[in-house]
Amino acid sequence: MNLQELLNETLITTDLREGNKFQIIQELLELAVQAGKVRDGERALKDLIEREQYLSTGFENGLAVPHAKSEAVTEMVLVFGLNKKGVDFDSLDGKPTHFIFLLLSPMDTSGPHIQTLALLARNFQKPDNVVQLKNADGVQEVVAILREFK
Repeated sequence: MNLQELLNETLITTDLREGNKFQIIQELLELAVQAGKVRDGERALKDLIEREQYLSTGFENGLAVPHAKSEAVTEMVLVFGLNKKGVDFDSLDGKPTHFIFLLLSPMDTSGPHIQTLALLARNFQKPDNVVQLKNADGVQEVVAILREFK
């Protein structure tokens, strides 16, 4: 599994607005809807919010990965948003979140969903990746950095 298979420039924003985590989820989901990756935006939003209310998906090192399985998608969808200032995502370390990946998978997709979560968590343990992404200048540079995540 690599992120290049899931992400393209239409699913990335380097200018993520400030707001609470539910507004951020909605903003990222809108990118997926506009790209035609989500059949039912309302259903997907409901699934993501329910999952987030159950347990925060704000990790450490500035990373959050709101995720859910949903009937609103027929294939796995990954969206990335960068907020250089940082937002409150109820992270484990209590620090601002800069990197938000929204992940939606079909109801019957377990292995690839978990593999993608693990790949993201593993790559954000590497300080160089965090620094490079935080300093990225535009979507194309983000794509180049994420392409190296293995």
